[in-house]
Amino acid sequence: MLKVDKLVKKFGGMTALDGVSLTLPDRSILGVLGMNGSGKTTMLNCINGLYDATAGEITLDGVSLIGKAPHAVFSEGVGRTFQVPRIFPQMSLLENLSVALLNKGMSNAEIAEISAYWLQKVELYRLRHNYAEELSGGQQKLLELARIMVANPKLVLLDEPFAGVNPSLALLLINIIREMPKELGCSVLLVSHDLTSVYELSDNILVMHEGRVLAEGNAEAIQKNPDVIEAYLGA
Repeated sequence: MLKVDKLVKKFGGMTALDGVSLTLPDRSILGVLGMNGSGKTTMLNCINGLYDATAGEITLDGVSLIGKAPHAVFSEGVGRTFQVPRIFPQMSLLENLSVALLNKGMSNAEIAEISAYWLQKVELYRLRHNYAEELSGGQQKLLELARIMVANPKLVLLDEPFAGVNPSLALLLINIIREMPKELGCSVLLVSHDLTSVYELSDNILVMHEGRVLAEGNAEAIQKNPDVIEAYLGA
């Protein structure tokens, strides 16, 4: 579904990504680990068009995403969450979700039905008429995730979905993310510092270090990898 090949991103004289390559199969979850500054979020920003890649190729289902603006990448089927949720604060929860369905040729009744379904899925339906700014930080992350899901994406990019979320909401998020490949038929690229959640959810795991891929494998292989242990804990 997603292929990143020798991706490079430079900011002046600093190289943030140095030849990163990965493959994310259809209907699977790839977890991405790495210390702060390892290039995880920069990679997501290149995939969804916030940053222009310096070199390399990014393809989704065979279509190149290089040079496309974020709205065009969204039209190709890429949804994205952020470390700090980007919601429309003075719009209701229902209105936040309906934005993702504009220009889809749906009737108001269809939009309302789909929005209600996903608000129920993230357990926010009872607050559907509230302004989004009234939600807690964790609830805003759930709303942002629901707004992605109503658009039925091919690929979902999740940037630190568990950061600052209380344990009960984090558990809800984990259960929703686990079901996404089967329910939506999508692939998920999960960036997180929450090792336990990444190990539990991911079919495969990529570890980044200083802008490069340090290791790749299943949870057991990553946990035992000496290079990963050294990068996280020191020699």
